[in-house]
Order: sequence, then structure tokens, then C-alpha cells
Amino acid sequence: MLDVAPTELLLVALVALVVIGPKDLPRAMRFVGQWVARARGVARHFRSGIDEMIRQAELEEMEKKWKAENERIMREHPPQPQPADGEMLPLGAPQDGGGAEMTSPESTTQAAAEGTPPDRPATSQQP
Repeated sequence: MLDVAPTELLLVALVALVVIGPKDLPRAMRFVGQWVARARGVARHFRSGIDEMIRQAELEEMEKKWKAENERIMREHPPQPQPADGEMLPLGAPQDGGGAEMTSPESTTQAAAEGTPPDRPATSQQP
């Protein structure tokens, strides 16, 4: 900050002692200390204001990046349709309502216990 050597401080203290006098020197030092504290407080307040503005600018920039990344992800992976009643579709169920029929787990388990293949929907092999 300030490049003040110890010898310079000693010289200033001696001049202050001679000019102000030993009786009023403590009061003068207190007055100078109060002004230095006020100056430091103003500098700290100014610095914290600048730091806050920089922090806000960084947050706004980060929010823009997050929003752009979120939009990119949503374009790549659109949301899946949900049933109107709010229940989740079973895993593996066709989401558009069409497609091949699925066998129930009960019939598959029962068929495995009997040793017969489970019922499957008929599909034609002809071209």
C-alpha cells in the first residue's frame, strides 16, 4: 500500500510531538485514527459493492449458460407423454397406444411352470 519506512514513521512522530505537544498528542492520534478507520470503511464498502456487481454479472452469465444447456438437452430428449390420469406407463409398454401386444407376467410365469411356451400374438411370416 504505502511504502513508509520505520525511520520515516519515527520522524513523523517526533515532528508531531514537537508541533502538537505531549499534552494534546493522544487526542490528535485518536482523531487521526478515527479518520483512518472511516476511510478504510468507505474503501471496504466500495470494494464490496464492486465485488457484488461482479458476482451478479457472473451469476447472470452462468444462468444464461445453464438455460442454453437445458434447452439443448430438452431438444435432444423431448419429454415422454404421460397418461391423463397421472399414472405412469408400465415399463416396456408402447407409449403411443399402438404396436405389438404384450404378454402379462402371470401368463409367462404360469406357462413356464407348465412347460409350455407362453401365448404370443400371431404374426405372419409371409412377405
